[in-house]
Amino acid sequence: MAEPEALIAEEREVLVRWRDPQVGLAQLPALDGIEFLQKIVSGDLPGAPIASHLNMDLVDVTHGTVTFRGQPDESHYNPIGMVHGGFVCTLLDSALGCAAHSTLAAGTGYTSIDIKTNFLRPVTADSGPLTCTGRVVKSGRRVIFAEGEVVDKDGKTVATASSSLLVFPLETT
Repeated sequence: MAEPEALIAEEREVLVRWRDPQVGLAQLPALDGIEFLQKIVSGDLPGAPIASHLNMDLVDVTHGTVTFRGQPDESHYNPIGMVHGGFVCTLLDSALGCAAHSTLAAGTGYTSIDIKTNFLRPVTADSGPLTCTGRVVKSGRRVIFAEGEVVDKDGKTVATASSSLLVFPLETT
């Protein structure tokens, strides 16, 4: 049985382009975290490819604090026409991780141990751009604790998160 013409969805597509991440990874062992991230902000090093997929950019870095901007669109929608929570959580995970990275010495890496996200209001394509700020609340030699929030274009908080991140030496090859 054919669907009524009015119910047939119009196809759309998104083109994703990114710069070779190996360029930045080659410099990672020699740069401390804040230098590395500031070079991404300035465009001297490529950002993470995931940022291109999700239409987000690292826009500001200071010691222990970073800001990302993300522009949701309908390609980020879940089945009920809202931006999928994974989009917002990825903004937060990126900001909290990079906030931790901004405090690390050269040759040191990090990975998320956990993230707890609180979604406070729905997000649609019209909510953006979203601004996500992550900040370190406690540094440690092995674990860093960070928190952050996402605000919509009107300055309303749409989500918050807290995370713990494992610190480790990077392996050099």
